[in-house]
Amino acid sequence: MNSKTQKWTESVDQITQGAINSFVNIPLENIHLKPNPKIWSIAENIEHLITINKTYFPILERLKNGTYQGAFIGRFPFFTNLFGDMIFKSVSDGGKKKQKTFPLWEPKIQQGDDTILERFKQHQEELKSWIVQMEPLIKKNQIIHSPANKLIVYSLEKAIEIIIAHELRHLDQAKNLLLTKI
Repeated sequence: MNSKTQKWTESVDQITQGAINSFVNIPLENIHLKPNPKIWSIAENIEHLITINKTYFPILERLKNGTYQGAFIGRFPFFTNLFGDMIFKSVSDGGKKKQKTFPLWEPKIQQGDDTILERFKQHQEELKSWIVQMEPLIKKNQIIHSPANKLIVYSLEKAIEIIIAHELRHLDQAKNLLLTKI
C-alpha cells in the first residue's frame, strides 16, 4: 500500500473512531433528535454518508471488472480538474456554506434505528477496502463520473479526497448538534 492510500485509510479509521467515540454513549433519542426540520439529526448525517458513499461502489466495481465506460467529457483534463476542485472545495469548507444534496443522497433512516453506528463502522471497512483495491487505477489517473451526474467528471484520486472531506464535514455537523441539544 502506498503512502497516499495508507493516509486515506487512516483518515477513514479516524473518522470512524471519531463518530463512535462521540456518539456511542448518547441516548438513542438524541441521536435521532432534529433541532428543527431543516437540520439533520446525528443519525441522518451518518446515514447520508453511508448513502452517498455506497453510490460510488457500483462505479468502483465496474472499474475493478474493466467494464466502466467513462463519459466523453472525462477525456478533457480541464473539466476533470474544474469539477474535482469545485466539488472538493464545496465539501471541505468546514460546513460554512449550507448546501442542498441531490434527492439520491437524502438520508432515509427510521426513527429509533439503533444500528446506525454499527452500520457506519461496517460501511467504513468496505470503503477502506475499495480504496485499497483502487490503488492501481489511482496511479493510472483514472477518471470517473459522479454517481449523481455522468457529466460531472473528476479523477478517482480526487473522488477519494472528496469522500473523506465530505465525511469530515458531516461528522463535524453531527458533533455540533451535541453542543446545541445535550
